[in-house]
Amino acid sequence: MTSAVGEDFQDAILPDQEWSGRVFEQCVFTDADLTGLKTRNCVFTDCDFTGADLNNSSHVASAFRSCKFKRTVFGKSSFDGCSLLGSSFVDCRLRSLKVRETDLTLVAMGRCDLRDVDLRGARFREANLTECDLRGCDLGEADFSGARMLGARLNNADLRDARLDADALVQANLRGARVDTALALSFAAAHGLHLD
Repeated sequence: MTSAVGEDFQDAILPDQEWSGRVFEQCVFTDADLTGLKTRNCVFTDCDFTGADLNNSSHVASAFRSCKFKRTVFGKSSFDGCSLLGSSFVDCRLRSLKVRETDLTLVAMGRCDLRDVDLRGARFREANLTECDLRGCDLGEADFSGARMLGARLNNADLRDARLDADALVQANLRGARVDTALALSFAAAHGLHLD
């Protein structure tokens, strides 16, 4: 296993790299060209990816803990079985992102544009999704327990078998969303309706 602590990869040109079992802590990847990067079982802790290009990158069973993604490009990128625990996303291009069975607990994604992204089974526990655009997303089986969703747009999203708290059901816009019976009943109760 290779590890790097406090390394500076700013402006590095590292396209089509394949990293397996590597550990990076407090490393700087600002404005780096990481196009086509493939990671497997890698761990990134407190790393800064501001302005990095992660187009066509794929990440399997990798962890990005408390990482900073600002103006980062994720065109056609994928996360499969990963953890993004506590990471923050600001002004990132995420529209063609693919996320499968990934833990997004405590992420900060306020105002992110995730329209039509497949987020099925993702875990957004305690995440900040304030004003996040999730219109048309597949959010089936996603877990939003404790997530802040004030002004989040879930219009036309698929929320079948998803878990949302009463606060999220009141604060988010769910117009046109597909829900199952259990979520419909929770929505009614959250809005003060009495069901007989």
